[in-house]
Amino acid sequence: MGNFSRLPRDNANKKQVVFHNSKLKTQHSKLAVEDRVRKEVMRLSWFEVFQAKFYLCFIDGDRFELFMLSGLKVTLQLTLFAVIIGLALGALMALVRVTHDKTIGIMRPGPGRLLLKFFNGLCKVCITVVRGIPVVVQLMIWFFVVFATSRNGILIAIFGFGINSASYVTEIIRAGIMSVDGGQMEAGRSLGLNYIQTMRYIILPQAFKNVLPTLCNEFIVLLKETAVVGYIAVRDLTKGADIIRGRTFEAFMPLIAAALIYLVLVMILSWLFGKLERRLRASDTR
Repeated sequence: MGNFSRLPRDNANKKQVVFHNSKLKTQHSKLAVEDRVRKEVMRLSWFEVFQAKFYLCFIDGDRFELFMLSGLKVTLQLTLFAVIIGLALGALMALVRVTHDKTIGIMRPGPGRLLLKFFNGLCKVCITVVRGIPVVVQLMIWFFVVFATSRNGILIAIFGFGINSASYVTEIIRAGIMSVDGGQMEAGRSLGLNYIQTMRYIILPQAFKNVLPTLCNEFIVLLKETAVVGYIAVRDLTKGADIIRGRTFEAFMPLIAAALIYLVLVMILSWLFGKLERRLRASDTR
């Protein structure tokens, strides 16, 4: 009876030994494969290693098209529509602030004066709040708090970047308008133009030429700021590069590719803005 009672325990011990041996064999085979791969890699030239990593990161699985090109399209969409919102809203807020600064002292008491003071105060509060909060925090507030029920991250990002850009564009345009000589307004009024017509045909064109380099710089900064949109689950260029890095465990290729694409975009924008600036400068000498 004593011998029979030991059989289950002996069988369990044998199974543990067999399992342990198979586990050791698996580990040894993995180490052998890794060692073989390491030796093969050491035999390759640097160009062959570069070619293999390039294929792994971009060609295999169409990763470049699925993540980099699609992310680039999202980045350009965000930048374009955010620039439109920022420019339109910033110009409107700048006109409100300039009108308040130039006319509030001569306006008669009434509803118009109260409305102008209210909107000027609202613009100042918006500018202070938006400029005082990092853009990443703003995006997260818009996405997770204000529009928590919506999951359209691209539209929310466009709105958030547009509001953020508008706060800076407001001060840029306001500074440009204030830099125009005050006699320009008096000359326009003496020609029979009202305030809006004088601003449209005389003041704003001169102010636009003055602030064009600063506006161009703001738009370039906006293009690079869109790289943080991955925090709200939007797959832009930077997020696409990070996804490739996570799937291939290769950080150099995708991140350097994203950096080069941003650099090329900035160089193209700088060239276009420089050409526009030279053309406007040439029109002044005619």
